[in-house]
Amino acid sequence: MLEIKQDGNSFYLGEASDKTAEIHFVPNGNNLIIVDHTFVSESLRGQKVGDALVKRIVEYAREEQLKILPLCPFAKSQFDRHPDYHDVLA
Repeated sequence: MLEIKQDGNSFYLGEASDKTAEIHFVPNGNNLIIVDHTFVSESLRGQKVGDALVKRIVEYAREEQLKILPLCPFAKSQFDRHPDYHDVLA
């Protein structure tokens, strides 16, 4: 199981100073967060790490009663593939 950590406006793998994967968001008021960037290092690609990061931010949005606007193309593609995420889609 991946140890996904939170640091401010991101969820990540690795260390805060050396993130090997990250999904970043920006709070935009009115219970909305904008997902603007997802990164997965070459060494972790193909292991569903990006999927896990999107799932984690969806869980966070549910916990905090937020909506997500996925501007990042990868995050948007995950929302397109997972209708079960649409409850937090802005």
